[in-house]
Amino acid sequence: MSIKQKKIDLVNEIKQKIQDSSSVIMIDYRGLTVAEATNLRREFRENGVDYKVYKNTMTELALKELGHDELIDYLVGPTAIAFGVDDPVAPAKVLTENIKKLKKMSLKAGLVDGKVIDVEGIKALADLPSREELIAKMLGSMNAPISGLANVLSGTIRGLAVALNAIKEQKEAQ
Repeated sequence: MSIKQKKIDLVNEIKQKIQDSSSVIMIDYRGLTVAEATNLRREFRENGVDYKVYKNTMTELALKELGHDELIDYLVGPTAIAFGVDDPVAPAKVLTENIKKLKKMSLKAGLVDGKVIDVEGIKALADLPSREELIAKMLGSMNAPISGLANVLSGTIRGLAVALNAIKEQKEAQ
């Protein structure tokens, strides 16, 4: 395979990852030690995030072909990309937590559902609850009325049983 073909394949890979992701966040990873980078990659894997470092020129070609020219200005210096496939919030959460903890790295910009977001947008995204948290809250909300109804019905039945017992005791006393 020629070098030119390898580059074409790499650009296509980057384009496909961007298209398949619900969020894409670019970061400057300068200052990370090997151990910190390894921990970051592990944390990304645990959260279903794909994390890659591509040459800026290859990423630039992919972004141009996808029509995201406004992100090209952020491809300065070392750039890593976190792809959130299932949960658009996961990469932003992992990155912001690690930036606070390590005091290294910096956010550059990102894409969420095809829309460009800046650093403040990424931080706002990180503050949102994850997909799993939202589902749990929704299920809890749906379960609450059912539990309440069960308590009310059991209270009514319990009250009826107490009343019938009182009537029985009253009749026995006569």
